[in-house]
Amino acid sequence: MTIAVSAEAARVTAVMKSLADPTRRAVFEAIARQEEVAAGALAEAAAVSQPAVSQHLRALKAAGLVSERKAGRHVYYRAEPGGLSPVVHWMSFYSGFWRDRFANLQTLLREMEL
Repeated sequence: MTIAVSAEAARVTAVMKSLADPTRRAVFEAIARQEEVAAGALAEAAAVSQPAVSQHLRALKAAGLVSERKAGRHVYYRAEPGGLSPVVHWMSFYSGFWRDRFANLQTLLREMEL
């Protein structure tokens, strides 16, 4: 059996992979807490090197979680509102899936008590 990966599934994977790294997640959270933040300020606040921060920013941008704006020699980042939507949609589906399964289990357990 062959299982094809949809474009939506690929987007979910990209976002989850991007946020799986704790340092990258911290960089994303720092950006999300502000309207816009300079790359230099992120590097100064991070516990990793500037090249590492740049690598994390590239990964976040590739996943659609942040966008950049260049102004002269400075680069500013902002969180993209729709960046997390593939994961939110995926979680919404499974939230309903598990809610139904637990309701079925609860019904079965009640029937077994009788």
